[in-house]
Amino acid sequence: MPARVSWACLGVPIDSVGSPDGGPPFGTELAPSALRDRGIVARLGAADLGDADVRVTGSARDPVSGMVGWPSVGSMTTRVRAAVGQIISGGERPFLLGGCCALVMGAVAGARDRVGRIGLVSIDGHLDLYDHQTSPTGEAADMPAAALLGLGWPGLLAALGPAPLLSGSEVALLGARDEDEARDLGNLPQRLGVSVSDGPACSADPAGVAASAIGRFSAAGLPYWLHLDVDVLSAEVFPATDYLMPGGLDLAGLTVLLSEFGRDQGLAGVSVGCYNPAKDPGGRCGDALADALASSFG
Repeated sequence: MPARVSWACLGVPIDSVGSPDGGPPFGTELAPSALRDRGIVARLGAADLGDADVRVTGSARDPVSGMVGWPSVGSMTTRVRAAVGQIISGGERPFLLGGCCALVMGAVAGARDRVGRIGLVSIDGHLDLYDHQTSPTGEAADMPAAALLGLGWPGLLAALGPAPLLSGSEVALLGARDEDEARDLGNLPQRLGVSVSDGPACSADPAGVAASAIGRFSAAGLPYWLHLDVDVLSAEVFPATDYLMPGGLDLAGLTVLLSEFGRDQGLAGVSVGCYNPAKDPGGRCGDALADALASSFG
């Protein structure tokens, strides 16, 4: 994919906690609008495609699939997949304004439909390698990397295409620091063969971590999707997210990390998730996030 293809912004207003049917937008569903209010579309030089007609509904954990909000998670994934494929077919690069991390599944599937083999760089405070059985919450935001690697509820995997969509060597997980998740997953990342650079490594050398991931994909001739979950940031720096943890990147480090990818020709698309404007009454976090995104990808 050409390096300077124009961005096209699409909002994906979802929260995998599961909204009540017909209730007003809440939580991370509010993020696409909040980022638009900060001029992110113009600052990226992007076309604005509005919001996808998606929502994760129902807060109960489905007893069959083990997922909160099933089957709406499946229909959301299918619609995001189709939308991303359409953007790429139209000659633009997708920039998805989430919403929660559940959007990553459909995004990568849609890119793979059009680009062929593709990688994933996930910058996230979590590994997102739980499945429908091991997730402590049942929320789809726990599961994107696992599902793309072929682990999860069969109905969800079917929405992505032939499983696994990605092999372990096509996945780089950057910034994870959740100790409970690490204990739960054990050596699963190693068994899957994914590349992991944890939170302390990213904080110590963000440019080096990015360069290593870029080099890995470049050597394989592999374009990649980049996802940012804002909980990779320190809770002191960015409290406007739902899963706060100690440690994490500061904004300067995040911008260095993102900017390395923003300059790379292999970058096929971007998504951002887990900003909760309801926890940002003064708008400071939203302003900082928009600045980092515009600086890195504008």
